[in-house]
Amino acid sequence: MNFNGTFTQVIGDLVEQVMPSLVIVRGHRYGAGAGIVWDSNGLILTNNHVVGRHTPVVILQNDGEYESRLIARDPDVDLALLSIEAAGLTPLKPAPVSPRVGEMVFAFGHPWGQRNTVTRGIVSALVSAQNRRGDKLPIVRSDTPLAPGNSGGPLVNAKGEVVGINAMIVGGDQSVSIAASVATDFVRKAISKRAEPVPNDVI
Repeated sequence: MNFNGTFTQVIGDLVEQVMPSLVIVRGHRYGAGAGIVWDSNGLILTNNHVVGRHTPVVILQNDGEYESRLIARDPDVDLALLSIEAAGLTPLKPAPVSPRVGEMVFAFGHPWGQRNTVTRGIVSALVSAQNRRGDKLPIVRSDTPLAPGNSGGPLVNAKGEVVGINAMIVGGDQSVSIAASVATDFVRKAISKRAEPVPNDVI
């Protein structure tokens, strides 16, 4: 992290860097989650449970609304890839390496409908979970506060690089809960396997 200037200025710069890539994914009339711009040509990454059974509307930072097309989804890892007819978008950069335990991280999303909210925490652990297919899913656990509306949003490091996609809260008590984010390295590899988009395909 560059500490030229005050800590709050550094955080402010980080927020300004990330926000253009944060979107709202509205899966149905009364619910919405977050997503991120994955590439400049309109690929949007979010959680599978945010998409649900509906055709989501993606809302950009300029309030532009786009009907999306489902490119791929995988309920077992809770990820979905959407496409919108938009160009010149600002994608977030995936972190080249996994975060370290104790590293400061920031979660972006729209908790309880509060648009463009950022919370801060540290990486608590790097763990592996096993999905129903028996695959090992790398998870970044952090004490970053999350709430409904954060799902599908990014967990970023102090450079503004994505280290995970926020997926769930482990523990019912908000004061002791742990945020679980699907590690970016897994996400990047899963998406890179897809040479051509196929509707309803598995990531």
